[in-house]
Amino acid sequence: MDFKDGIAELSRRISSTMEHAKTEEAVKTAFILPFLSKLGYDVFNPTEVIPELTADHGVKKGEKVDYAIKLDGKIAILIECKQPGAPLETKHAGQLFRYFAVTDAKFGVLTDGIRYLFFSDLEKENKMDERPFFEFNLSDYSDNDVEELKKFTKPGFDLETILSTASNLKYMKALNLEVRKEFAGTPSEEIVKIFTLRVYDGRFTAQVKDQFTELLKRSFDNFLKESINSKLKSAFESDPPKGDGVSDLPSVDGDSDGDVDTTHEEVDAHRIIQAIGAELADVDRIVMRDAKSYCAIIFDDNNRKPVVRLHFNKKKLAIGVFIGKEEQKFDIEKLSEIYKQKTLILQSIQQYL
Repeated sequence: MDFKDGIAELSRRISSTMEHAKTEEAVKTAFILPFLSKLGYDVFNPTEVIPELTADHGVKKGEKVDYAIKLDGKIAILIECKQPGAPLETKHAGQLFRYFAVTDAKFGVLTDGIRYLFFSDLEKENKMDERPFFEFNLSDYSDNDVEELKKFTKPGFDLETILSTASNLKYMKALNLEVRKEFAGTPSEEIVKIFTLRVYDGRFTAQVKDQFTELLKRSFDNFLKESINSKLKSAFESDPPKGDGVSDLPSVDGDSDGDVDTTHEEVDAHRIIQAIGAELADVDRIVMRDAKSYCAIIFDDNNRKPVVRLHFNKKKLAIGVFIGKEEQKFDIEKLSEIYKQKTLILQSIQQYL
């Protein structure tokens, strides 16, 4: 099993057992130690994964950090654990801050077993930054996130490589948040002024600011809507199946074309899944193959890359979304309910990119 598959397996297991992990100790045992094991560390070797590390600090004596990872004889990573649902903010990482200054560690991790926030000293040497440069969320991650996390595995750990990209990661995340704020709410005065002065030759008065704040907000909204509509249009305008669109589709799992009856509901469901997948890939890569027992939506016309199975019969409708080799099934009453599983469908597609 490669690293990506291992993380996916852990994500599925945590998703199914999350409600039973109510304490910090349960999170350590069920979530964090398996996570460190997936990263390649020997959690049963106390010279490599050190639990309850104690290091005297000038301010507080005898404090302990939950785990420390030692590589080449030096402390490389400090890990502080919180109970499920606890806030993961800088003000709750006091022990990490203090230990960071008195050990050789270049990375501090604050986690509740699901979210892992990675800190370093990018702004001032030997002082942990206020903001993390990377976050990995086992419940919501991308292929790029997995590649970044892979740098922290024991076989792949290279201090210089990580630090060379950490700064960009940190500030890109911060910029993404600022962009979302501008687009999702009322644009800030600074942004309004920048755009106004590009199109308006008069003075930037309070009245002008109010006018252009509303105009810019509407402009942002229009831009987002047009972008979404463009992707949907691209999905629905892709080449239709040959012939009447139902009987000429290729079969899967050895079913013969003559025994397969593709319905218009299945064709429409395929288009919906293409519209969802347009956020990540060309819609032509999201292909339908019908069979006797189900209709398969696969990626790159490859049976080994299942995305969704449509279980449509006369009595009920259901879809199955594939994450790894596991199919997660959902009953639906109408085709539009497929959009409720958008996050899972995108995650399924993303595993093949």
